[in-house]
Amino acid sequence: QVQLVESGGDLVQPGGSLRLSCAASGIIFSSYPMAWYRQAPGNQRELVATITSDGATTYVNSVKGRFTISRDNAKNTVYLQMNSLKTEDTAVYYCNANWPPERDYWGQGTQVIVSS
Repeated sequence: QVQLVESGGDLVQPGGSLRLSCAASGIIFSSYPMAWYRQAPGNQRELVATITSDGATTYVNSVKGRFTISRDNAKNTVYLQMNSLKTEDTAVYYCNANWPPERDYWGQGTQVIVSS
């Protein structure tokens, strides 16, 4: 059974930092591209960052320079380091493992609230 479990979401003040973790099981983790998405109430789910099996990364423009995606294949875990957080970053953050067309896995989400 494939399982992605996010953790690390919290309430934080603007300018603060959080590190999200996503622990994967049931897949050959080192072979999978991984991604973080987020969704705020009333909004569509947004792709935030991706990382290939080789470690190449992409980011949505709004988080460039503030967020860093990384992975530890030995731990089957992908991370999202979030610095200089803004209120606009408030959302539920989801971990995704995707290998089209047959495999598309999601975690349950972890809540990030940025508020003073």
